[in-house]
Amino acid sequence: ACVCEKNKRVTNCRLNNGRCWCDAIGSGVTVDCATLTSKCLLMKAEVMGSKSGRREKPKDAFEDTDGLYDPECENSGAFKAKQCNGTTCWCVNTAGVRRTDKHDADLKCNQLVRTTWIIIEMKHTERNAPLNAESLKKFFMDTITSRYLLDGRYIANVLYEKPYITIDLKQNSSVKSSGGVDIADVAYYFEKDVKGDPIFLNNRLNVSIDNEALEFEKTVVYYVDEIAPEFSMKSLTPGLIAVIVVVVIAIISAIVVLVLTRRRKGKYVKAEVINFSLWCIYKG
Repeated sequence: ACVCEKNKRVTNCRLNNGRCWCDAIGSGVTVDCATLTSKCLLMKAEVMGSKSGRREKPKDAFEDTDGLYDPECENSGAFKAKQCNGTTCWCVNTAGVRRTDKHDADLKCNQLVRTTWIIIEMKHTERNAPLNAESLKKFFMDTITSRYLLDGRYIANVLYEKPYITIDLKQNSSVKSSGGVDIADVAYYFEKDVKGDPIFLNNRLNVSIDNEALEFEKTVVYYVDEIAPEFSMKSLTPGLIAVIVVVVIAIISAIVVLVLTRRRKGKYVKAEVINFSLWCIYKG
């Protein structure tokens, strides 16, 4: 017997040639405890456990607004491109995040689209003085490479804009080394750590910058795929539609005021509206 330090959601652990191997709860897939377990298997194990017990974002970046679900995983631990809940189905990316509207069971997901860029944005609790940016960057670079075993070349940036900390992980299929960890798995482990629900066994992450403990009040993860998501306008909520209407009304009002002002000054200027498009992607 052995202990799987990198994944507490396992069973039937055994030693084989000096390495600890265990069966992931919920799927029974054998995992290597010397590295991170795939996000798909972790989510499946978590579902089984619960059943029993400020910078501008890229225009195609979207959040995971669906949260936890019981995923279908390949034997390799990867997500299947098509995920379903009863008769409702949707397509996901390699991070398991929904990237299409929800449809019936006839939905076709031709490929598992790769997530090449993950943006982790954290907001730390109120403090009088800002953190030292270099110390902060070093802490997160060291933590991600040592704790989550990610090659440092995939950490594109660690940016501090008080009170926000933004970490960019970038990795496409051509540069990912065979057997290396995936940025989607790293982001999942990291998010669980920051939110106080670690996957590691008896090993909590303590964020300390220059010997001062740091706590977070909000963490958001954004995903950017090789191919843009396929959300339709039909998926917009009434609240978001109301915002769009307000924006359009504000623009029309501004134009009316401008025309009236011109007329009062005795001037007439012909204005031609060539094209106005409001593009919105709703991650819901």
